[in-house]
Amino acid sequence: MKKLLVLAALAALSFGAMAEEAKKAKAPAKAPAKAAAGKAVLWSADELKWVDPPDSPPGVKMAVAWGDPEKGPHGAFHKIPAGFSAPLHYHTADHHAVVISGTLVMTPEGGAEKKLGPGSWFSYTGKKKHTTACEAGADCLIYGEAKGKWDVVMPEAKK
Repeated sequence: MKKLLVLAALAALSFGAMAEEAKKAKAPAKAPAKAAAGKAVLWSADELKWVDPPDSPPGVKMAVAWGDPEKGPHGAFHKIPAGFSAPLHYHTADHHAVVISGTLVMTPEGGAEKKLGPGSWFSYTGKKKHTTACEAGADCLIYGEAKGKWDVVMPEAKK
């Protein structure tokens, strides 16, 4: 008889728990918390603030869109003068970029030269060495995002 009472009590508790879960499932969903107000950042081309990027050769300019290129991840526009050419170098941070105007000429170490016009995309990771040039006739403008601080390391430079 005791066993029967214990089983009945356990069954009642189980049914009670199941009934409570069923009530929760049928209850109307709570309204989601109000989303934080969004933010918009809108700059026309003439509002970009062009500066000399860290460790870059003279003539190259940078306009930061977000982040801090001297400290970590960031996105920035890079303006490279027509006829510019940089010898073999690499960047510590992985980066990805799209060409907006001009013709950028990239040559990864051990690879073939590639001409990249407007709308082209490139990526360098793992400190991949490369040369960079901008064809004569028009400045090159690119937008890139880097996963860390920006630098230009010349492996052939004397330390």
